[in-house]
Amino acid sequence: MRRLTQITAASLAAFAMVFAPGAAPVAWSQASGGLPAKIDAAGCNRAAFRIIVDVGHTASVPGAKSARGFDEYDFNLRLAKEIEQTLLDAGFARSILLVTAEGRRIGLFQRTAKANSIPADLFLSIHHDSVPDRFMETWEYEGSRHQFSDRFKGHSLFVSYDNGDFRGSLLFGHLLGLQLRARGLQYTPHYVEKFMGHRQRQLVDTEAGVYRYDQLIVLKSTHMPAVLLEAGSIINRDEELAMGEPQRRARISAAVTDAVTAFCAVRGQRSPSAAAVQRASTVHRP
Repeated sequence: MRRLTQITAASLAAFAMVFAPGAAPVAWSQASGGLPAKIDAAGCNRAAFRIIVDVGHTASVPGAKSARGFDEYDFNLRLAKEIEQTLLDAGFARSILLVTAEGRRIGLFQRTAKANSIPADLFLSIHHDSVPDRFMETWEYEGSRHQFSDRFKGHSLFVSYDNGDFRGSLLFGHLLGLQLRARGLQYTPHYVEKFMGHRQRQLVDTEAGVYRYDQLIVLKSTHMPAVLLEAGSIINRDEELAMGEPQRRARISAAVTDAVTAFCAVRGQRSPSAAAVQRASTVHRP
């Protein structure tokens, strides 16, 4: 028997607010009270639902360096593959792993063009976090000097209000944040601080740890709901080791799968083509 994904009754009320015509984005934590409620996973047609799991960065432009000198891209690829496999094992047979070869800005447009050419219901981009250079310190690991910062740790989720379905993006970000929290994983709050400078972000979901980041091409240019997950800070020495553990990756993969199931159930049997028609006829104004 398939397990049901639990959410709070307050979140159900918030869902209604998010999808009400003309509704503004909500701070989910403003909703309060309520008894536990369930989303019936049977309402999700797993065989028809398609999610794109995007591997952040490329082999030629590998993103951040970890505290021990390893490329972010390798962390991203390993976790994304495990998430895809967990989704496939859960019955999401149309899940797609998106790996881009081209580097830098052109690669970002190529991956969004590829995603938009696929009639998908959801887009999830997998990354691992670093910190601004001014927070870096230097240490020696296995005879080489590397940069690290143990000041911050935790995951974070990002959505863009310019996305083709930003309310859907916010919904999935909320569900994923709750599933990560249910597994004992905490989001990082440091993106709201002024010391982050141009990297400072608006926290739009204080309960689930979802930030607004309109400038990210993979979020703003995709037509389907899109969320970027910074799965952990690999510049933090302890968290880098944690992200290398199979148990941590399994917890994240399970959280993604349960969040996808809940998102699929909430959205019902709406097909990508129907969703595209609705988006074309609706103008969202945050």
